[in-house]
Amino acid sequence: MTTSDTGPPGRGSEQAELIDVLVQSAFMTMALLSSMAADNDLSLTQLRVLAILRDRRVRMSALAAYLGLDRSTMSGLVERAEKRGLLARAPDPSDGRAVEVFLTSDGAGLADAVAARIERELAPSTGRLDPGERGVLSMLLRRVVGPERQAGGQARPGGGRPG
Repeated sequence: MTTSDTGPPGRGSEQAELIDVLVQSAFMTMALLSSMAADNDLSLTQLRVLAILRDRRVRMSALAAYLGLDRSTMSGLVERAEKRGLLARAPDPSDGRAVEVFLTSDGAGLADAVAARIERELAPSTGRLDPGERGVLSMLLRRVVGPERQAGGQARPGGGRPG
């Protein structure tokens, strides 16, 4: 009996192997992100906020929705980051009732340092691939993640890039 990659996941199936390697890569990446968050006295959610805001201003409501947080939790997270000098708030120029959140220069510096560390620490793994393979892997992972969670997708406030 043979298994196919379209059948139910089972021991030894291509689907099960794919899921296993996706989980392993997620654990490897999460270990790195957890270490960086701890090194900078940040939660993983705060680290995500820095990554999301690297190249944009976002309404707090959109950021909260993307992160799956309620308003009070989002406000507390932003308030703590403001006290550390990493984030700031301002009225949305197109709607004075809405509030945008953005990185300060210190926040941008930290976000850039984190992004550089991610690239540096994942480079040995991604460096095992030639440029064509990296492009294919990137394209395939975008399909796995789905358009709603990708840069430029509707669910992500204004798109964005990781770390």
